[in-house]
Amino acid sequence: MCEAAWAASKSKGTYLQAQFRRLAALRGPKRALIAFASSILTAGYYMMQRATTYQELGPDYFDKPNTVRATHRLVKRLEALGHRVILEPRFAAAPSS
Repeated sequence: MCEAAWAASKSKGTYLQAQFRRLAALRGPKRALIAFASSILTAGYYMMQRATTYQELGPDYFDKPNTVRATHRLVKRLEALGHRVILEPRFAAAPSS
Protein backbone atom coordinates (compact mmCIF):
# COMPACT_ATOMS: atom_id res chain seq x y z
CA MET A 1 0.00 0.00 0.00
CA CYS A 2 2.89 2.34 0.72
CA GLU A 3 4.25 1.86 -2.81
CA ALA A 4 0.86 2.75 -4.26
CA ALA A 5 0.71 5.80 -1.98
CA TRP A 6 4.19 6.89 -3.04
CA ALA A 7 3.25 6.55 -6.72
CA ALA A 8 -0.01 8.47 -6.17
CA SER A 9 1.85 11.25 -4.37
CA LYS A 10 4.00 11.77 -7.47
CA SER A 11 1.01 12.23 -9.80
CA LYS A 12 0.83 15.76 -11.18
CA GLY A 13 -2.18 18.04 -10.68
CA THR A 14 -4.37 15.68 -8.66
CA TYR A 15 -6.21 15.71 -5.35
CA LEU A 16 -4.03 12.85 -4.14
CA GLN A 17 -0.84 14.84 -4.65
CA ALA A 18 -2.38 17.84 -2.86
CA GLN A 19 -3.42 15.64 0.06
CA PHE A 20 0.05 14.11 0.37
CA ARG A 21 1.74 17.52 0.29
CA ARG A 22 -0.66 18.79 2.95
CA LEU A 23 0.06 15.81 5.20
CA ALA A 24 3.82 15.98 4.56
CA ALA A 25 3.91 19.63 5.61
CA LEU A 26 2.31 18.71 8.93
CA ARG A 27 3.92 15.34 9.71
CA GLY A 28 6.97 14.92 7.52
CA PRO A 29 7.20 12.74 4.41
CA LYS A 30 7.58 9.31 6.06
CA ARG A 31 4.67 9.65 8.47
CA ALA A 32 2.61 11.33 5.78
CA LEU A 33 3.18 8.35 3.50
CA ILE A 34 1.67 5.96 6.06
CA ALA A 35 -1.30 8.28 6.71
CA PHE A 36 -1.76 8.77 2.97
CA ALA A 37 -1.72 5.00 2.33
CA SER A 38 -4.36 4.62 5.01
CA SER A 39 -6.58 7.26 3.43
CA ILE A 40 -6.26 5.61 -0.01
CA LEU A 41 -7.21 2.27 1.56
CA THR A 42 -10.21 3.87 3.29
CA ALA A 43 -11.35 5.53 0.07
CA GLY A 44 -11.04 2.22 -1.78
CA TYR A 45 -13.07 0.45 0.90
CA TYR A 46 -15.93 2.94 0.66
CA MET A 47 -15.86 2.93 -3.15
CA MET A 48 -16.23 -0.85 -3.11
CA GLN A 49 -18.88 -0.78 -0.39
CA ARG A 50 -20.99 1.82 -2.19
CA ALA A 51 -20.21 0.54 -5.71
CA THR A 52 -19.10 3.98 -6.89
CA THR A 53 -16.22 5.21 -9.00
CA TYR A 54 -13.40 7.53 -8.00
CA GLN A 55 -14.21 11.23 -8.40
CA GLU A 56 -11.14 13.44 -8.89
CA LEU A 57 -11.55 16.57 -6.75
CA GLY A 58 -8.67 18.52 -8.28
CA PRO A 59 -5.37 19.85 -6.92
CA ASP A 60 -6.92 23.04 -5.52
CA TYR A 61 -9.58 21.23 -3.45
CA PHE A 62 -8.05 22.33 -0.13
CA ASP A 63 -7.72 25.97 -1.22
CA LYS A 64 -11.20 26.42 -2.75
CA PRO A 65 -13.32 26.66 0.44
CA ASN A 66 -11.37 29.53 1.94
CA THR A 67 -9.41 31.54 -0.60
CA VAL A 68 -8.77 34.38 1.85
CA ARG A 69 -7.02 32.06 4.31
CA ALA A 70 -5.00 30.46 1.51
CA THR A 71 -3.96 33.92 0.30
CA HIS A 72 -2.79 34.99 3.76
CA ARG A 73 -0.92 31.71 4.25
CA LEU A 74 0.92 32.08 0.94
CA VAL A 75 1.75 35.74 1.57
CA LYS A 76 3.23 34.80 4.96
CA ARG A 77 5.33 32.10 3.33
CA LEU A 78 6.72 34.54 0.77
CA GLU A 79 7.43 37.16 3.43
CA ALA A 80 9.23 34.55 5.52
CA LEU A 81 11.47 33.93 2.50
CA GLY A 82 12.37 37.62 2.41
CA HIS A 83 10.01 38.91 -0.28
CA ARG A 84 7.80 41.96 -0.06
CA VAL A 85 4.30 41.15 -1.27
CA ILE A 86 1.85 43.67 -2.70
CA LEU A 87 -1.54 42.26 -3.67
CA GLU A 88 -3.52 43.77 -6.52
CA PRO A 89 -6.91 42.68 -7.83
CA ARG A 90 -6.58 40.55 -10.95
CA PHE A 91 -9.43 42.29 -12.78
CA ALA A 92 -10.17 45.98 -12.47
CA ALA A 93 -13.69 46.88 -11.41
CA ALA A 94 -15.90 48.13 -14.21
CA PRO A 95 -16.50 51.90 -14.02
CA SER A 96 -20.01 52.80 -12.97
CA SER A 97 -21.99 55.19 -15.16
